[in-house]
Amino acid sequence: MCADTPQTPEYKDTLNLPKTDFPMRAGLPKREPGWLERWAQIGVYDKLREKAAAAKGTDAERKPFTLHDGPPYANGHLHIGHALNKTIKDMIVRSHQMMGFDARYVPGWDCHGLPIEWKIEEQYRKKGKNKDEVPVVDFRQECRAFADEWVGIQREEFKRLGITGNWDDPYLTMNYHAEAVIAGEFQKFLMNGTLYQGSKPVMWSPVEKTALAEAEVEYHDKESFTIWVKFKVASSSHSARGSDADMAEMNAVADLFGAHVVIWTTTPWTIPSNKAVVYGEEIAYGLYEVTGTPDECWAAAGEKYILADNLAADVFKRARLTEEQYKRVRDVSASQLACLKLTHPLAGAEGSNGEWDDIRDFRAADFVTDTEGTGFVHCAPSHGMEEFELYRDLGMLEQVITYNVMDDGSFRADLPFFGGKYILNRKGGEGDANKAVIDKLSEPGINGLLARGKIKHSYPHSWRSKAPIIYRNTPQWFASVDRELDDGMSEMGDTIRTRALNSIDQLVQWTPQTGRNRLYSMIESRPDWVLSRQRAWGVPLTCFTKKGLLPTDPDFLLRNEALNTRIVAAFEEHGADVWYTDGFKDKMLDGIANSDDYDQVFDVLDVWFDSGSTHAFVLRDREDGTEDGIADVYMEGTDQHRGWFHSSLLQACGTKGRAPYRNVVTHGFTLDEKGNKMSKSLGNTIVPEKIVQQYGADILRLWVAQTDYTADQRIGAEILKGVADGYRRLRNTMRYMLGSLADFSEDQRVDPADMPELEQWVLHRLAELDHKVRTGYQAYDFQGVFSAVFNFATVDLSAFYFDVRKDALYCDGDTLNARAARTVLDILFHRLTTWLAPILVFTMEEVWLERFPGDDSSLHLQDIPATPADWLNEPLAAKWAKVRQARRVVTAALEVQRVDKVIGASLEAAPVVHVREAEVLAALKSVNFADVCITSDIALSGDPAPAEAFRMPEVDGVSVVFEKADGDKCQRCWKILPDVGNHSHAGVCGRCDAALS
Repeated sequence: MCADTPQTPEYKDTLNLPKTDFPMRAGLPKREPGWLERWAQIGVYDKLREKAAAAKGTDAERKPFTLHDGPPYANGHLHIGHALNKTIKDMIVRSHQMMGFDARYVPGWDCHGLPIEWKIEEQYRKKGKNKDEVPVVDFRQECRAFADEWVGIQREEFKRLGITGNWDDPYLTMNYHAEAVIAGEFQKFLMNGTLYQGSKPVMWSPVEKTALAEAEVEYHDKESFTIWVKFKVASSSHSARGSDADMAEMNAVADLFGAHVVIWTTTPWTIPSNKAVVYGEEIAYGLYEVTGTPDECWAAAGEKYILADNLAADVFKRARLTEEQYKRVRDVSASQLACLKLTHPLAGAEGSNGEWDDIRDFRAADFVTDTEGTGFVHCAPSHGMEEFELYRDLGMLEQVITYNVMDDGSFRADLPFFGGKYILNRKGGEGDANKAVIDKLSEPGINGLLARGKIKHSYPHSWRSKAPIIYRNTPQWFASVDRELDDGMSEMGDTIRTRALNSIDQLVQWTPQTGRNRLYSMIESRPDWVLSRQRAWGVPLTCFTKKGLLPTDPDFLLRNEALNTRIVAAFEEHGADVWYTDGFKDKMLDGIANSDDYDQVFDVLDVWFDSGSTHAFVLRDREDGTEDGIADVYMEGTDQHRGWFHSSLLQACGTKGRAPYRNVVTHGFTLDEKGNKMSKSLGNTIVPEKIVQQYGADILRLWVAQTDYTADQRIGAEILKGVADGYRRLRNTMRYMLGSLADFSEDQRVDPADMPELEQWVLHRLAELDHKVRTGYQAYDFQGVFSAVFNFATVDLSAFYFDVRKDALYCDGDTLNARAARTVLDILFHRLTTWLAPILVFTMEEVWLERFPGDDSSLHLQDIPATPADWLNEPLAAKWAKVRQARRVVTAALEVQRVDKVIGASLEAAPVVHVREAEVLAALKSVNFADVCITSDIALSGDPAPAEAFRMPEVDGVSVVFEKADGDKCQRCWKILPDVGNHSHAGVCGRCDAALS
């Protein structure tokens, strides 16, 4: 009977088609909150801790693994960088948990410092309220309340991203215990001798009125005034006695009297603080004379200038002089320069009150170059670190330090000409100081300028106020990084710097390795740590100083362990606010020292000291901390090489003698699709909340997994669409497995040794992939893990294995092929879900619950299953690589016929495959190659292929001659076979007849 006879029954209902309620449309934005609630009800994070506790002391004991959270500031909604950061951390924690660790994650927040204090001040300014009129404890309480509110908001935003952790008990730097520990950690610096008070130029924010650490500074382009200033040669220290050569040298020096040494600066406001000019001993200098001038020029004919030869032409060009209007007179040697003294351009100016009448020092310095400027550097040691260090080493600081600039960036009121002028205005814009200095220098009678202009250059700004900063000499508290420590912790060295450098190389693994190089170079060259801030909201520097003593006096600081213990106990009970209460100094010093003899320090600690100390009150003190107080991993952005990685390293090296981490993982910055930095002004910012609302958190997490986070990443609408498309493909794979496993039972399970080769090959691939996944997760390579799993799911499974085995799964009865395939699908299910659970936390939970529902059921309580080593079968893999290569040629040949409309589907074909290599031919004959190629029949031949055979250049030795299948179409499996219609069930093949029976 023909297969298309009208009497043929409908066989669709007899097929084992996939059955599942798992929806193809994910609906993640609406459904994800439900899973979050479910996890909270189950208490998944707590159950995992209970699971670890129960296994302690048994063969199943789980080794602790702790990622220590770098605390974000509690002062605003999350941005995309937060989402990237916390998602990577979550993947680290979840993957290690599922690989058999007791993976702990305590989220934390930075609650002190300017980010929060600045917000309260903004509120004050809007209300016309003066912060200085508010009692400091009241102000601090407002800061605490503000931080607490944002902790709550950010916590919910982080949880919405699927981040697991101890959300009920996070760490906050403003908690009383944390404040007590921070104070105690500071006291260790007090007691070990690294703490000192010094006066040196520090990065200072006039807008915020406080010193800044390098980590609080970012660089932006800024247009600055630039001036070329004349310092007149006034005198010589050369003796008139000596040989003829000496007399010639003396005359050469005398010839320089009245000439001008020219300096160049982009900070005109520092000229009133000038105390010296320096030159380079290896630089070639010349004496130049002006021979003529244009109408508008500050130079005059006959004036002489000493300049570096490499820069003279540029300087005269700036002064509007042509090459015809000046000439080089002669060389000026370093020995001649060494004999000169200079006068300040404002010396003797009417109304200057002698402020600048002292002779300026003039000497050589090794930081002078002839690549930019004039070959001379003007020195204001109060506003430049190189100049400060030069005169410190010379023992001349008292002679050159000035205190002309106040904390708000204004000149001291009694400074002639410039008193009360501001370097910056209150909003961080250009003040009136630079213009006032330039105008004064250019006045007739002073004639201190040779040229002026403007320059656009990279300039340091406060990362909070976004306003430019200045270098300002001011008394601050420092931790020395080079003083030897006698604290019994010398394994890594005897100074903070050497301990840090040795820790970097000997104790820490870096991902990527470039992070090591960056931090090492920073530590290698960094100055002492500025610990103090002139603010109100933070942990105070809990120390007292002896009245009447200089900071260099050994008794200047009161060092007493009993006093330290009292202070820490008070902070533990009342918080750091107690430091500011009336009578606190008297109470603390009672019975220890005379309160009247000591001053209480009210500066607050650099907020980086707070966050740098977190290892002590999180890793050391908490029950869910670590036994040795050291984290397995710190993970933050590249900016934290100068931030949290840096401060934590310095702080721990001063108090623990080593780094507080074993691994440091670094991610880059997030850019828009075009590679531009995100900016509100550009309108290219992407808010995590919007992505979650449109796509769901799993799509955002998948974007993270697909990027190389160690470099800068890009994100945008088109990129997210691509991520969503990949997600749908993966979801379809999981849906197919769920449907095919709907009626799977344990009695159908087949032992791997009894499985057909194709299933054994899948197990081999699983064993390979399991190693790759575990190795990748251990190396924090989420891109590598997901890429491997996704390619396996879409290429090896969906496009090959599932495609081949659909026929057996749908049409076979209780056959070995069908049972083995379902066994492998079950094995695949457990591995794919657990492999992907750290990335797609919501989707894989949905997939799991589709098979294993229950009130307490959760994929996130599972581990990645162990994979038997004997699943690896390299000879079999090599054989099936040949089989798949040959299959590619067959499917490509059939595709040509399908496009030409010769056939509609591959089951209409029965091609002849010519194989040149005997080994390959034997491999194809040993398997059901027709099933592998999804054809109704196939012929294999070792004969040479005819010329018209289809070939693929990349697969040598395999050719295909197309033939149509012979027979009728089975109405159940759709194969075209000669025996269709010759069985008890109408219109079917023998295999389907057996299945129906």
